[in-house]
Amino acid sequence: MTETAATGEEGALAGKPTSVSRTTLSHIMTAGDTNLLGTVHGGVIMKLVDDAAGAVAGRHSGGPAVTASMDEMAFLEPVRVGDLVHVKAQVNWTGRSSMEVGVRVLAERWNESTPATQVGSAYLVFAAVDADGTPRPVPPVVPETERDRRRYQEAQIRRTHRLARRRAIMELRERRAAEGLDDA
Repeated sequence: MTETAATGEEGALAGKPTSVSRTTLSHIMTAGDTNLLGTVHGGVIMKLVDDAAGAVAGRHSGGPAVTASMDEMAFLEPVRVGDLVHVKAQVNWTGRSSMEVGVRVLAERWNESTPATQVGSAYLVFAAVDADGTPRPVPPVVPETERDRRRYQEAQIRRTHRLARRRAIMELRERRAAEGLDDA
């Protein structure tokens, strides 16, 4: 979609429904993915999470997007060699140039017909950037279902907490520096 087609009357980008950029990345876990305990290394799962979230952010924003932060990466169950891992991602919320992407990680045995179980979840923030790495505007996300609306509202709460945490840390550092306690 061209920028002209994506803009509204006031020049703002037109919103995109949640389903437009939603995706699932699936990968079978092999022995090369394991840690010293014989289960799949958390870093392997985190890479899959970042890959899926990045694809969703790029789709939604219509171009490059970079990982700004990863919040609340929760590992709920171990993943084993032979598990087929499904990483489901969608844009939950958008700001001017940032997007929160929610990710659910599910696993199922490659050779069984039992349902996949949730083994992890994460929230990532991506910034849309141009060719020079400068932030660029993103279209608003348009929640389509009650679940999407709940995720949108929860994402706003997480954003408020991220900004408050960042502000509190900066204030603490400034106070310590003013007291001569600069411990950089």
